[in-house]
Amino acid sequence: MHDARALIDMGAEAVRRLARRGYSLDLSVLESLQSRRNQNIRSADELRAESKRVASEVQQTAKQEGDIAKLKERAREIKDQIREIEADQERVQEELRSLLLSIPNIPDDRAPDGDSEEFAVEVRRVGTPPAFSFEPKDHVDLGEATGIFDFARATKLSGPRFAVSRGAGAALERALAALFLDLHTRRHGYVEHAVPFLVTRKTMTGTGQLPKFEEDLFKTGTADRELFLIPTAEVPLTNLYADEIIPPSELPVALTAHTPCFRSEAGSYGRDTRGLIRQHQFGKVEMVRICAPEDADAELEKMIGHAEACLKELGLAYRVVTLAAGDTGFAAQLTYDLEVWFPSQNTYREISSVSNFGTFQARRANIRTRGTDGKPKLVATLNGSGLPIGRTLAALLEQCQQQDGSIVLPESLVPYLGFRRIPADGTPEA
Repeated sequence: MHDARALIDMGAEAVRRLARRGYSLDLSVLESLQSRRNQNIRSADELRAESKRVASEVQQTAKQEGDIAKLKERAREIKDQIREIEADQERVQEELRSLLLSIPNIPDDRAPDGDSEEFAVEVRRVGTPPAFSFEPKDHVDLGEATGIFDFARATKLSGPRFAVSRGAGAALERALAALFLDLHTRRHGYVEHAVPFLVTRKTMTGTGQLPKFEEDLFKTGTADRELFLIPTAEVPLTNLYADEIIPPSELPVALTAHTPCFRSEAGSYGRDTRGLIRQHQFGKVEMVRICAPEDADAELEKMIGHAEACLKELGLAYRVVTLAAGDTGFAAQLTYDLEVWFPSQNTYREISSVSNFGTFQARRANIRTRGTDGKPKLVATLNGSGLPIGRTLAALLEQCQQQDGSIVLPESLVPYLGFRRIPADGTPEA
C-alpha cells in the first residue's frame, strides 16, 4: 500500500515506474480524492472550533439572561454540517483506501523491462544439468511407476490438482521439509514457527493478497466468521508483527515455517495441470525477514543464498534470474527467481521466488520500528520460498532417475530417510 502524498509528490515518475509493470496510475483521481479528504478535514476542524465558540457564547448569553435562540439554532446547524462532512469524509476515505489498495508496488529500476518470464535476466547458473543415455521420464511417470504417487485416488478424494504420496514418496516429503527447516534454523538463523493455516481478511490484506487476488484464494467460515486458507506461510509470518513496533535491537527478524499452501490457481487452466507443478494444495517451507529499509538489499542477498543452499544440499542444477518489472508480484519491488532443471522438459522451471517488498506490506499491516530519532518508521519486509516440497520432489526425481527406473537420492537426505535408493518397485533400499 502506498502513501497517497508520496505518490502525488513523485508525480510523473510514479506514473512512469508503475507503467513498467503494466499499471496505469491516474494521478488526477488520486489528487482529487486527496484534496477532498484534506478539505473535509479542514472544514470539519473549522466547524468544531466554531461550535466551541458558539457553545461558549450560549453560556455567556444565558448568564446575562439574553436571547439564546439564534445561537442554539446556529449550534444545531453546525452539528448537521459536521455530520454531513464526516459522512462525506468516510466515503472519500474509503474510495481513497480502495484506490491505494489496488495500486501495485513500484518496481525497482534494477528489474528489467518486460511483462513475462521471457524477459527475465539470468544472473548465474549453478551445477550441470544431468546428461542421460536414455530418454528421461517426467516425475509423474516416475512416481506412478514406483508407486510413490497416486494421482487417481487424489482426484477421487478432492478432484483434479491434488496428489497423494505414499511410502517412500511420503517419507521424501517429510525428509525434505525437515532438511530445509534444519538448514534455515541451524545454519541460517531463522526461528521456526507453527502458525495458523486459516487467517482473517485483515491478515490477507496486510501482505497484499486482498483485495486483488480474492479469486485465487480458498475461503471458509462459520456463522458470520470469515476465514481464508493461507496461500503461503508468508501471510501469517509477516502479520505476526501487524500493528506492532519492533525494537531496532531485534532487527532483522528472521522467521520460517513449514505449512500447507492452498491456491485456486484461477485462470491457469491447461497449464501445468499434470503432476506436482501447479497444485491446489502443496507443502512449502517459507522464509520471512523484517528489517530496517536501508538494510533490505543486503537482506535480500542473504535470502537468495539461503534458498540456494537448499538446492546445493540436494545437488540439483539450477539458475538464478531477475524477474522483469511486469512479471514481478503485486506487492514486490524486486524479485529473483531460482529455477531448477527439469530434464523431461529440457528447461529450467521456477522453484523459489525471493522478493523485497520495501515498506509496501509494512504500511498495509502497520509494522514499524523506531528511527535514530526515536520516532516510529516503517520496516521493510522480504520473503522467499525455501523451498516448496512438491516442486523440489519433482525435480529431485527427474534429476536423480536411473535407466532402470530407480531413483538414487542425495546423501544429505539419508539421515532423514534411512535409505538412499528407491528401486523401480518403490520399496526403499538403504
